[in-house]
Amino acid sequence: MGQPPPARLDSARSAADAALIPRFRKASSRGLWPGVAFECPYQNGLHIWEDNYLAEIVDPDSGEAVPEGETGELVLTTLQREAMPLLRYRTGDLTAITTSPCPCGRTHRRISRIKGRTDDMMIVRGVNIFPRQVEEILMRIPEVATNYLISLDRRNGLDVMTVEVELRKDVSRRDHESLEAFQRKIQRELKNEILVTPVVELVDQGTLPAGQGKARRVVDRRQI
Repeated sequence: MGQPPPARLDSARSAADAALIPRFRKASSRGLWPGVAFECPYQNGLHIWEDNYLAEIVDPDSGEAVPEGETGELVLTTLQREAMPLLRYRTGDLTAITTSPCPCGRTHRRISRIKGRTDDMMIVRGVNIFPRQVEEILMRIPEVATNYLISLDRRNGLDVMTVEVELRKDVSRRDHESLEAFQRKIQRELKNEILVTPVVELVDQGTLPAGQGKARRVVDRRQI
């Protein structure tokens, strides 16, 4: 199913919703057709196309099934493909399945929005963190530009997470007290989401490297 959409696209979607433009998500995976799941007008999860797929959620490490509603790796088995069937295909996508009734009346189970990828997950002080969680917080803040960088280091035996955040060009850096308060605000909102207190550094827009294609968001120096 690949990388979840950037948080800035969710912001664009919110603007479209405010303009009463109907937009719906679908979930698919490379080599899997038709799509795996689709959103209904109530947009409270994606209905799995259970005529075509058997979906499971497993623990990424053990491969064992997890309880309903718990986040894990999505595993798919095709039910109608004859030439090239897939048996318990591990997508690498992290999500959860719910069987609670949907107001639309459909009875197919639903998956929640993709939380991240198993290969994107960072473990910081025993807490599982995904870059998308950081991005979602940052993209809600109007003064923040679209580029950021997460650095992981180990100091005195403890993990240290640093988030460098680019400020928009129209944000003044002259008022140091306001910048420090803004810095603390970002730090507080990130801690509320990821349960770890990061070091937040504010930099000018265009300071961080902007890679072509998929940007590199995490630098882990703990293994170096």
